[in-house]
Amino acid sequence: MTSAFPFPKLRAAKGAQRPSKRGGSLTRRMIVVSAIWIILLLGVGGFALDRVLTRELERAFDAQLDYVLTALIASAEIGPDGEAYLNRPPADQRFLEPNSGVYFQISAVRTGGPPMGTADTDFPSRSLWDRRLQVRGGHNDFKVHVYNTTEFPTETLRVVERDARIPGSKLRWRFQVAQTRAELDDQITVLRSTMITSFGILGLGLIILAALQALYGLWPLRRVRRAIAQIRSGEKSRIEESFPREIEPLTEELNALLVHNEVQAEEARRHAGNLAHALKTPLTVITNAATAKSPDLADTVCREATTMRRQVDHHLARARAIGRRSSAQARADVWPSLQAVERAVSRLYENTTVDLAGDKNASVRVERQDLDEMVGNLIENAAKYGGGRVFVTVNTTPECVEIDVEDDGKGIPEAERTSIFDRGARLDTGKPGTGLGLAIVRDVAQIYGGSVQLEESEDLGGLLARLKLPLCS
Repeated sequence: MTSAFPFPKLRAAKGAQRPSKRGGSLTRRMIVVSAIWIILLLGVGGFALDRVLTRELERAFDAQLDYVLTALIASAEIGPDGEAYLNRPPADQRFLEPNSGVYFQISAVRTGGPPMGTADTDFPSRSLWDRRLQVRGGHNDFKVHVYNTTEFPTETLRVVERDARIPGSKLRWRFQVAQTRAELDDQITVLRSTMITSFGILGLGLIILAALQALYGLWPLRRVRRAIAQIRSGEKSRIEESFPREIEPLTEELNALLVHNEVQAEEARRHAGNLAHALKTPLTVITNAATAKSPDLADTVCREATTMRRQVDHHLARARAIGRRSSAQARADVWPSLQAVERAVSRLYENTTVDLAGDKNASVRVERQDLDEMVGNLIENAAKYGGGRVFVTVNTTPECVEIDVEDDGKGIPEAERTSIFDRGARLDTGKPGTGLGLAIVRDVAQIYGGSVQLEESEDLGGLLARLKLPLCS
């Protein structure tokens, strides 16, 4: 029976290769942040602008009422019967139309006490008809007071009032001018509606602009992603396109990483080939001896096994150094490494004295394990082949750190100082060893961009091994 999903493993593998979405979209983040910031700014700005424009409309509205109030006070007089009247009619005809929404009233008030106005003493506008404006207490000055009131059930009034004295009267008179807020509220409503529409369109346009900017600005990153996918699929080996100035360093670093990985892969292949080639001859010798049932088979196996061990140790040391070289955080302090090696060598060679001198704060761009291996081989060789004294000096230059290891032994002739670095080369076969110490030091130092060279010690008369390693600033 055929399954409905004939390739479940293939589907799972494809699903496993899909990138995780836990981090979210960078484009979405930028758009959301921009939208929130735009809405916040437009909201605060719109509120502030609404307050300012509303106050300006109310101020203009109050100014018109105050102008009418001043005209009323200027034209008010006292008649023979003590009542107030106007020596000229108001210019606004709405004061003459009943319930027109524009009113005035002149009322007598008692100084320091409640209002004393009555239907006989009040002088209302004809537009009030049978209604009267309330004469409130609460202020006893001659300043202008503005307030809203709902004393008329059908309309909300904006009232401007002021107390004044009319020549010929001992009373204090309160002049009131009122107008319905309907026209003012309509203007505010139209203003707010226009502002909301305008700010909404502006906000939408800004959000669209931010979205386009995010999409356009991040588009080079999508091109980088496509280029990396082409490299992974084998279509390309490098990122060759041109990118904006901000993206160019990223592509350069990616290309450098590709080169670095290719170099490491090539070195790994070369080391594997070298190791295979180096092991082939000893294995052939052992096989031939075993096939021929040679009487010295045991000696042959031991000799060739020693040779194979030297080769394995050498290539493993190089492989470890190459693998650790890629770490950008590689750093090792020289002095603690020298002290650790000095303690170990002093226990192995009791009749040897190792003296340390120089810069105690020097540090190199090398992994600590590889530094220990290099200085350990040099100091151990000096103790093994020297006369009992080893002198180690650390010098720091602007470019590198020099570690000089001197001994008081016989030294090495100048003609043989180059061949001694060959794998398995030994000048003194009477002492134990594999002949790989100096070869490992040279190879590991070169991997980190350093070097090692042999010279004659001027102070002790023996051999001087000068190890140079890159300075870690």
